[in-house]
Amino acid sequence: MLGALRSALVTPDLRRKILFTLGIIVLYRLGAMLPSPGVSYPNVQQCVEQTRNDSESIYSLLNLFSGGALLQLSVLSLGIMPYITASIIVQLLQVVIPRFEQLKKEGQSGQATLTQYTRYLTIALALLQATGITALAVRGQLFPGCTTEVIPDNSVLNLVVIVVTMTAGAALLMWMGELITERGVGNGMSLLIFTSIAARIPSQGASILNGQGGLVFAVVCVFGLAIITSVVFVEQAQRRIPVQYAKRMIGRRMYGGTSTYLPLKVNQAGIIPVIFASSLLYLPQLLGQLAGNQNTWWARFIQTYIVDPSSWVHILLYMAMIIFFAYFYVSITFNPEERADEMKKFGGFIPGIRPGRPTAEYLSFVLSRITLPGALYLGIIAVLPSFFLGLTGGGQGGMQSFMFGGTAILIMVNVGLDTVKQVESQLTQRNYEGFLR
Repeated sequence: MLGALRSALVTPDLRRKILFTLGIIVLYRLGAMLPSPGVSYPNVQQCVEQTRNDSESIYSLLNLFSGGALLQLSVLSLGIMPYITASIIVQLLQVVIPRFEQLKKEGQSGQATLTQYTRYLTIALALLQATGITALAVRGQLFPGCTTEVIPDNSVLNLVVIVVTMTAGAALLMWMGELITERGVGNGMSLLIFTSIAARIPSQGASILNGQGGLVFAVVCVFGLAIITSVVFVEQAQRRIPVQYAKRMIGRRMYGGTSTYLPLKVNQAGIIPVIFASSLLYLPQLLGQLAGNQNTWWARFIQTYIVDPSSWVHILLYMAMIIFFAYFYVSITFNPEERADEMKKFGGFIPGIRPGRPTAEYLSFVLSRITLPGALYLGIIAVLPSFFLGLTGGGQGGMQSFMFGGTAILIMVNVGLDTVKQVESQLTQRNYEGFLR
């Protein structure tokens, strides 16, 4: 691996791409630590320390994707989450709206139009989210229990400046991610999420080491390595359906007659079901905070049973939602009828299965069978940290101190594998031996 890395660094164009990617990542981390104008940075730090457990339990997903910048109210505090949400919405609309479905089939030009729609929706979502976060900060509900004012000047002009700054930061981050995709190595948005999660690991590890001792820290590290190994194994697992292409005579040449396979991943849905489930679980408490009444029985029920990750109601509901969204997302992203029609168009068929509708039914049957273990795998990895809350300090704060949490490790492993494969493909083009042997 070191030899392959050395080969990548001595290749001028590949070295340029790697250095460009690293430069964008450094700028991103600097922007994540730069406070927004009008926000008192010392007061924010004081409130973060006082209400770390409660505040992070509510906004853990958003704070995770921003690398901890959300609760710092920094320039890039919104992170890449608005873009992720916009991308998911546009992808779902491709199934619902015929216009979007037609754009998807138009190729590169249609994809460019969909990308433009995603950018517009990202700005709108960023504006809405920045307004909500600023309103919670002004009302003192962003950090429950902290009486220090994080925004001393509550004038309309100052609040507008903060909202515009955060929205512009989200747009800047979207542009930086696209730059990495075009001129760097790997998928830009995924690498920015990877960087956000990885940036929190040292502080979380130090918190466990100082608070629980070296033995607990060693156990957590061993357990984390076991999770990484299992995630890599499942993410690489796939069901290969053999496909045979018939021989065809075109002019005086014969085409086809080859054998290949159609790979169906066990985790066909990726990380999307976990994101959907996490967002919906924290949505009731967020709406309750915006309503401003936390003393009602339903607010206490949500806090005790729905949001608390150590609650069995939370665990079972989380698992059920992940399984549901896994089937739902696979059903809208993989169309067996389209795959069957494409195979039939190019003279391909599955041995023993007739082309057309029987092929589509067979693909749907296989996909439904392999989606269940993939969904269970996602659910188990996502809820595993809940069983180790007592080990890392218990309560909702322990959830955030667990540096190998399910969502974080799934994202990091997926992005890491994808980036290594892209570097491997570029090295292979130059006759170098890459990372994966």
